[in-house]
Amino acid sequence: MLAVVQQTLGITAPVFAMLFLGVALKRVGWIDAAFINTASALVFRGTMPTLMFLGIIKADLQTALRPALLGYFVLATLACFLLIWGWAIWRCPKVDRGIYVQGAFRGNNGIVGLALATSLYGDYGLSVGSVLAGLVILCYNVLAAMILAIYSQDAKSDPWAICRSILRNPLIIGVVAAMPFAYWQVPLPDWLMTSGQYFAQMTLPLALICIGGTLTLATLRASSGIALSSSLMKMVWQPLLATLGAWLCGFRDADLAILFLYFASPTAAASFVMARAYNGNHQLAAVIVVITTLAAVLTINVGLLLLQWAGWI
Repeated sequence: MLAVVQQTLGITAPVFAMLFLGVALKRVGWIDAAFINTASALVFRGTMPTLMFLGIIKADLQTALRPALLGYFVLATLACFLLIWGWAIWRCPKVDRGIYVQGAFRGNNGIVGLALATSLYGDYGLSVGSVLAGLVILCYNVLAAMILAIYSQDAKSDPWAICRSILRNPLIIGVVAAMPFAYWQVPLPDWLMTSGQYFAQMTLPLALICIGGTLTLATLRASSGIALSSSLMKMVWQPLLATLGAWLCGFRDADLAILFLYFASPTAAASFVMARAYNGNHQLAAVIVVITTLAAVLTINVGLLLLQWAGWI
């Protein structure tokens, strides 16, 4: 278990390092609001869609396809999304409702979930986790685009407008565009893949620096109540309910552990980028990312310990 704790810290510590770098750069005046706006737009429209495109085309969909596991993940994600949305309607101000829901269900599976699955289960964790990550990207981005469009102050909330918002979302376009390449294993030129990787590798550092640049003590105080509630949903209630449901459906050992890791991952930095793109409360989104990333060191390891103690993994 100590090795897993060290692995989790090894993944989350660089995230915090980039967040604090963003805070420091804003404090000394090396970055400003204009930079954050431009960099966030670049991530949303360019580097993150490229990262998702490359992540999916590298996955071996035909080898690691597990219909039962993938199907359960989609249904559990949708069920958790609806439960969180219902709770938000009751407990959260309308203006922040989209940000609350997105922060409470959208996990950082491409970084935390996949890395831990690979660390614990080797090639099996990598193959199953990669295919699951592709499905995660599609599910999360469709649901996030929908909920943000519904509660956006600038966008129309009629069904056709919401559909157009989803179809025009660069992250979803990147996912859909990658699917034919992944399914038929269409090779791309090496120079193009290398150039794409250079471009995509800017995604996480830029997004985290922008998050850090928006954090202030006033922001933390103003957002603390709603952010804590959303973070508890993400790090405690969602993994608890979804993992228990997976056990009741018969999942055990590596499959159950991988599902747990994906449901228990902290909120993705992409939630901040999308909040800015939809003119939502991006400061609240930033605080949720920070709280859930910090909590992940404790909740993921406690969850794995309990699953091992129960003999389920």
